[in-house]
Amino acid sequence: MKKIQLLFILLFAAIITSCGGDKKNAVTQLPAILVQVNEVSESTTSQYINASGTVEAENSATLSTRMMGYVNKVHVKTGQEVRDGQLLVSINNTDLQAKKAQAEAGVLQATAGYNNAKKDYDRFVNLFQQQSASQKELDDMTSRFEMAKAGLEGAKQIKNEVLAQFSYANITAPFSGIVTNTFVKEGDMANPGMPLLSVEGISKLQVKTMVSEGNITEIKNGMSVKVLLKSLNKEVDGKVSEVSLSAKNTGGQYVVKINLKENDSSILSGMFVNVRFPIEKIAASANQNEVLLVPESALVTYGQLTGIYTIGNENTAILRWLRTGKTYGNLVEVLSGLTADEKYIISAEGKLFDGAKVAIK
Repeated sequence: MKKIQLLFILLFAAIITSCGGDKKNAVTQLPAILVQVNEVSESTTSQYINASGTVEAENSATLSTRMMGYVNKVHVKTGQEVRDGQLLVSINNTDLQAKKAQAEAGVLQATAGYNNAKKDYDRFVNLFQQQSASQKELDDMTSRFEMAKAGLEGAKQIKNEVLAQFSYANITAPFSGIVTNTFVKEGDMANPGMPLLSVEGISKLQVKTMVSEGNITEIKNGMSVKVLLKSLNKEVDGKVSEVSLSAKNTGGQYVVKINLKENDSSILSGMFVNVRFPIEKIAASANQNEVLLVPESALVTYGQLTGIYTIGNENTAILRWLRTGKTYGNLVEVLSGLTADEKYIISAEGKLFDGAKVAIK
C-alpha cells in the first residue's frame, strides 16, 4: 500500500514539474515586443511647462436683437470680411414704422400745446405786470405752461426711444473683421437674445490655453513663450497677456491667454496649438545631486503605486517601482527606484508585462 502511495506522489510531482517547465517555455517562446528606450536624464537646466490650446480672435462677438420680427435679409455670408458699421442683418420693422408715425404725431401735438401755453403764459405775465391779472391767475398759467413743456419733452423722448429700436432692426458690425457663422436666414423669426451671427476681428489673434493648478504659479504676466502651430508645423513667439486666478468654473484648470507677436495670414482662429512656458531652473536636492527626470507618459500606475519598465538581462522588461517627486511640465522627478543613465522603456508596440521579451528599435 505504501509503495502505491509513493508511486502516486512521484507521478504527481512529475506532472507539476512538466507543467511549470511548459509555462516557462511558453513565455520564452512568445515573440519579442518592439520597444523604444531612453536613459534617465540628470538635469539642472531650464525646463518647460507644456499646455494645449486654441487660437482665437482677441475681438469676437455674437450679435443678437432686442426685438421680435421676421428676418428680411441677411446681407453677408460666412467667411465674408466686413467693416465697422456695415449692415449685416435687416429685421422687419413695420411695427416700428407705425410706432414712429405715432410718436411723431405725439410730438406735433405736444408742440402745439406747448406753443399755446407759452403764448398764454407770456400774455398773463404782461397783464400781471400791469396789475390786470391776479397772482393766482399767473400761478395757474405758469403751472399750465410747465405741464405743456414737460409734455413736449416726454413726447420727444418717446420718439427717441422708437428711433433707438430701429438699430435693433438693422444689425451692424461692431468692428471690422470676418463673419464666422450665420444662424438665421431670410424669413426666420428673430427673437430677443437669439443669436443671429458671429463676427471675429482678424487684426489681432491670441491663444487660449488651460494650465493645471500644479503649474499655474510658474506662469507670469508678460512671460515670453513658444507657440507651436500643429497644422502649419510652425513655431511662433508669444507673450502671456492674461493669467486667471480662479479655476471655479473651469474644472480645476486655469485660463491663460497669450498674444501672438507674429501677424501671419496663415494663422487662423480655431487652430490647435501647443504652448511651451519656460520655468525657472530646477534646484538640486539637499545632497547636491542632480534631479532625475523621466517623461510622465512612460510611467505606469497600479492603484497608488507608480512604476516604470526597464531593460533587464537578456532583453526582458522589468517593472521597477518608483518614488516620485515634483512634476516639471511633462517630466516627473524620480526620488528613488532608478539611477542615472539607466535605460527605461518609453513606448511599446504591444502590452508589456514583467519578464516579457523585448526588442529595442
